[in-house]
Amino acid sequence: MSSSFKLSAVSVVASLACAFAPGLLVPAAHAATPITVTSQSALDGPIRYTVRVTSKQFGNSQETRTIRSGESDDFTWKTVPPGGPVAATDACPNYASLPVDTNGAMIRQTQIRFAPVVAADGTASVQLSFQAQTPHGIKTVTNGGKTLKCPNDVTVSQILRFTMPVNGSTKTLTLNDGTEVAVSAKR
Repeated sequence: MSSSFKLSAVSVVASLACAFAPGLLVPAAHAATPITVTSQSALDGPIRYTVRVTSKQFGNSQETRTIRSGESDDFTWKTVPPGGPVAATDACPNYASLPVDTNGAMIRQTQIRFAPVVAADGTASVQLSFQAQTPHGIKTVTNGGKTLKCPNDVTVSQILRFTMPVNGSTKTLTLNDGTEVAVSAKR
């Protein structure tokens, strides 16, 4: 069984006329620039950051988020301190700035503002702001002639600046109070 196909004379002539029409002759093809495929995204592309806090005083927390170079992200963790929440009233000094649960009792809170900028070599320059509060028992205070029992709050605040690669490795930092903050970044 042989197969054959037929072209009409008109289609052959039309094809040749198009190919040899003046001005349509194409010079010999040049080799195209090779395309390099990498697994990395652009410098301003999304990068997955994992922030882990390990602290005797403020507890352990971890979260992974995706942000771009030049953006900032806020992490907030609220946890119950050992021994439970500490009762507080709105008459306590600085009550509005205390982290409280639904009953108005003080709990512990850790906040991190994370702001990376990635350079052309893949190194991130990071500014990390760490703030944490926790109750350590109660204290007696006088406010408006009344004696109150309020949470004895301990606050830590520190700003760190560091560089790190965005290749998945982990950078561990130790704060002044002994809290460890570990950050890893991966494209």
